[in-house]
Amino acid sequence: MPRTATIQRTTKETDIAVTLNLDGSGASAINTGIGFLDHMLDLFARHGLFDLTVECKGDLHIDDHHTVEDIAITLGQAFNQALGDKRGIVRYGAAYVPMDETLSRAVVDLSGRYFFVHRVTNTRDKIGTLSVELVEHFWHSFTEHCRCNLHVEVFYGTNQHHIIEAQFKAVTRALAQAVRVDARIEGVMSTKGTI
Repeated sequence: MPRTATIQRTTKETDIAVTLNLDGSGASAINTGIGFLDHMLDLFARHGLFDLTVECKGDLHIDDHHTVEDIAITLGQAFNQALGDKRGIVRYGAAYVPMDETLSRAVVDLSGRYFFVHRVTNTRDKIGTLSVELVEHFWHSFTEHCRCNLHVEVFYGTNQHHIIEAQFKAVTRALAQAVRVDARIEGVMSTKGTI
């Protein structure tokens, strides 16, 4: 069965379409209206080997909050839908990613239960038109709607671009591990028999 999802989310603030293929090659077509977020989602697809299309028209004349939040919600929903009943998936993933002077770690459990930890110190307020404070909110919203457990840490770093990029790469590489199907797993990876 193909592990794909297409999610459309339309509100008075944003109009978003996300298409995701968990078993892709890293192809992407991203248009959020926020250049730096486009860059992060492009590398998210590439480093996770997920095929990802994101098209968003948001109320950027107000600010970037609604666009960032709603894209994260829609992407989380797409992951949750594409995973289906989660039969055969490894479930857990972890990755360390260095980005020059920065080191980040992400650990994920596709448990069906939402919990989020974000331990990151930021060094400035904006990267391009992206409000840096919204990166934590992006991962919070993604985690809630993916229904997973996600811990993200940046141990050290001084360049804000590197701090954010290391997070996106670490999370996508952890997710790529967690969604992997292992033929040895019967049913789901849980002693409960369900996740």
